[in-house]
Amino acid sequence: MPIDILTTEDLLHETPDAIAKEETLDVTTTLTPDMLRRMNAYWRAANYVSVGQIYLYDNPLLKEPLKLEHVKPLVVSHWGTTPGQNFIYVHLNRIIKKYDLDMFYVAGPGHGGPAIVGNVYLEGTWSEVYPNVTQDEAGLKKLFKQFSFPGGISSHVAPTTPGSIHEGGELGYSLSHAFGAAFDNPGLIVACVIGDGEAETASLATSWQSNKFLDPKTDGAVLPILHLNGYKISNPTVLARIEHEELEQFLRGCGWTPYFVEGEAPEKMHELMAATVDRAIEDIHRFQSNARSGNDITRPRWPVIVLKSPKGWTGPKVVNGLQIEGTFRSHQVPLLVDPQHPDHIKLLEAWMKSYKAEELFDENGRLIAELQELAPKGNRRMGANPHANGGILLHDLDMPDFHAHAVTVNSPGAVEVEDTLILGRFLRDVAKLNHDKRNFRVFGPDETVSNLLQAVFDVTNRQWDARKFSNDEFLAPDGRVLDSMLSENQCEGWLEGYLLTGRHGLFNSYEAFIRIIDSMFSQHAKWLKVCRELPWRRDISSLNYLLASHVWQQDHNGFTHQDPGFLDHVINKKADIVRCYLPADANCLLSVVDHCLRSRNYVNVVVAGKHALPQWLTMDQAVVHCTEGVGIWQWAGNDQDSEPDVVMACCGDTPTLEILAAVSILREHLPALKIRVVNVVDLMKLQPCTEHPHGLSECDYDSLFTKDKHIIFGFHGYPWLIHRLTYARTNRNLHVRGYKEEGTITTPFDMRVQNDLDRFHLVMDVIDRVSNLGSQGDYLKQQMKDKLIEHKHYIDAHGEDMPEIRNWKWSA
Repeated sequence: MPIDILTTEDLLHETPDAIAKEETLDVTTTLTPDMLRRMNAYWRAANYVSVGQIYLYDNPLLKEPLKLEHVKPLVVSHWGTTPGQNFIYVHLNRIIKKYDLDMFYVAGPGHGGPAIVGNVYLEGTWSEVYPNVTQDEAGLKKLFKQFSFPGGISSHVAPTTPGSIHEGGELGYSLSHAFGAAFDNPGLIVACVIGDGEAETASLATSWQSNKFLDPKTDGAVLPILHLNGYKISNPTVLARIEHEELEQFLRGCGWTPYFVEGEAPEKMHELMAATVDRAIEDIHRFQSNARSGNDITRPRWPVIVLKSPKGWTGPKVVNGLQIEGTFRSHQVPLLVDPQHPDHIKLLEAWMKSYKAEELFDENGRLIAELQELAPKGNRRMGANPHANGGILLHDLDMPDFHAHAVTVNSPGAVEVEDTLILGRFLRDVAKLNHDKRNFRVFGPDETVSNLLQAVFDVTNRQWDARKFSNDEFLAPDGRVLDSMLSENQCEGWLEGYLLTGRHGLFNSYEAFIRIIDSMFSQHAKWLKVCRELPWRRDISSLNYLLASHVWQQDHNGFTHQDPGFLDHVINKKADIVRCYLPADANCLLSVVDHCLRSRNYVNVVVAGKHALPQWLTMDQAVVHCTEGVGIWQWAGNDQDSEPDVVMACCGDTPTLEILAAVSILREHLPALKIRVVNVVDLMKLQPCTEHPHGLSECDYDSLFTKDKHIIFGFHGYPWLIHRLTYARTNRNLHVRGYKEEGTITTPFDMRVQNDLDRFHLVMDVIDRVSNLGSQGDYLKQQMKDKLIEHKHYIDAHGEDMPEIRNWKWSA
């Protein structure tokens, strides 16, 4: 069947002309003829290596006629974006050398893995990280075989790829990751390639607004390169099909200065791209110089490059009568080479030979010297940039003594405070101590004040580089808080980019709406999992979530704001990655967050309330309790001298309150009943130690919860999560009360009543399950039913909880 292959002569054919719009650039003097020749040759080499990775199992330099046995039995990859990314990479190499730039590459269309892997190999970094993949024919064979192959590497820009902080498997986060990397890195430029399919995602569309938060004085820069190749998997892309003027207006409206590089004739495209990249770097340097010299504090209109080139550029033009190059058909594997298509082996061979590898590699399979010289050296190579292996640059936080913020607890429950208000003062001190190191930030979607962390604004501001009005609060071009954009996706992406490049941070959010970034968390957890298996990947600071305004404190906002399911989602990930903490009071919260901020390579989820609740433990007690993660609260129970009749367990601030209130009722009315109270801070303690490193052994679990006594468990989230964590335990008498999707705008206590987590239901649970309580139990159960009716009538009449609920104090 017919196939058109681009030859070297085709690569220099000028149809149509490459064009530049909006700016007139002198494209004839940027590259010398020799530099143009060598850059085009380097691009050919990168394309050849990319095709080899996609297809070849053997015969990497085509020294013998290509046969079917030289091709992988299963060819899986993406070609369409790859040649465009190779083109970008070679131009970034030139600009790094010209200006001695500290730059690395974020591949938004990460399915173009052959491009980035191939370029990291050509520059020499891959062989330094993986010495078995040598710079010769044998190394090329290993490079080709390993790609998208069992026991090899992913087809995306995975953690296995040196120079990568962004896999690009799930699209949408490249630009927010790039900005996160640029914050507090004044010497860094992050080149961020954005696919036109990715540009259609909500997350990427929001990310264009990141330029309102970048301080040219104290931060680095991001150079977005919007790659318009026209197609997704089987559809055209929106930005490639709208009018040029509309795209230009869109980018300018988002605060960018667009430069367009359009065409398909390589010679003109190289010249235009070189001149355009030069102009963009000069713009960045001018903006930064003006800001840092104090001459210009206006917000820059940062450059963005729009590269419009054919999808599958330089690949097969027509196969079996269908156009491939420049269409969606080149998105993945443009040419099927298998026993069902034996004639395609010659087409693949012709395609690969069109790059003329014999001109690019010496007889040993090494890239020829004049092409090697085009790549930067040492850490200036994008694959070797230390920012892309952030643990190399990571420094410990200077941590304040959290004991200084301890709540004085003279007796359990005697004082009430807002837990996150106390935490805010601690975070203020963290921000203050690390201000000069510029390695700690607080992130969130406009909820820092709402979550009562406003003490941080005693020492810093919200970073904001757009217009300000006189009644604004805490806005400044340089601040340690990034919470002025109402996008959980954006904040998550910024924080991930910040952590991956060697800094520390905390994300605070309403509990219900952290679900917006479920998949982003998943991708980061997967990234950490793979990094743990790579000895050259250094540990980074943990991703820390503080979930406040939680399900039991959203009675004023209602049902839409009530969802504790992030915990269920998180525990699906690898046990050596995820940690979930539900501190019962402020002192426990301080101890937990101090631990989380010091940790490495985890995802820590901390759930804490912002409403005033009783405080149970002194700081010394809290430290011991949080270190153990779970324990018996001896002061609350009465089983010290005998076996308990029932275990009352709790996890979370509100369940702890209701469990203890139920215990106080039981101890008053059924004094002979032996009760053990167990509080859980570290949720993963409930799993067996064989399943999670924090899990309790069978012996330790039974010593707390017994082997056969009924356990009434008050839990913050969905009840079945506790059953799931404990399904393998010996004691099957577990009865969990938690959130069961009942909620509305109501009183705080009524939220608990609607979900059977209130003290009255909990007391009835005990009476129903513990035998031999006699008439005392019967009468107490009737009282509890009466109380529930009294509660309903009272809130309907008065709009608040009964005084005995609002004014309740612990008493044994």
